[in-house]
Amino acid sequence: MNNRIKAAIAWASVFIWMFLIFRLSSQGASESNGLSLGITDWIYSFFAGSASFDMEAVNHFVRKGAHFSAYLILALLTSNALRKTGFPGWRNFVMAFAICAMYAVSDEIHQLFIPGRSGQPLDVLIDSSGAAAGLGIYAAIRWLAGKKQTKNRPSN
Repeated sequence: MNNRIKAAIAWASVFIWMFLIFRLSSQGASESNGLSLGITDWIYSFFAGSASFDMEAVNHFVRKGAHFSAYLILALLTSNALRKTGFPGWRNFVMAFAICAMYAVSDEIHQLFIPGRSGQPLDVLIDSSGAAAGLGIYAAIRWLAGKKQTKNRPSN
């Protein structure tokens, strides 16, 4: 497969993931809360009988964890797409972080127009933290891959 096709697939993955984030953010408050409560109920089933299980606190953690995870994945996909397009090194990470952070801001602005939802500056911080974590993971993977290539390279 040639590099242009690989880059196109990588960018398609980014845009599909962004669309998924957009769709989830387009859900009204009750639909969005219903999804996170379903996950919270699933977690509760593992801790049934536990003396202290604060359903509301766990649901809050699930919702914020979803923000963090969604942007961690977005950063992985974006950094990979940028690398496939010819942006290696630190420029890749700066650009990927900027794309993810700007998308987080636009996502929170978008939520201002959804019934029962609100845009939260804290969510932008959580989203951006997820993106930073994703970029850290991507950097570690690239570093390990480079180290493995160097180790397997025949010495002169």
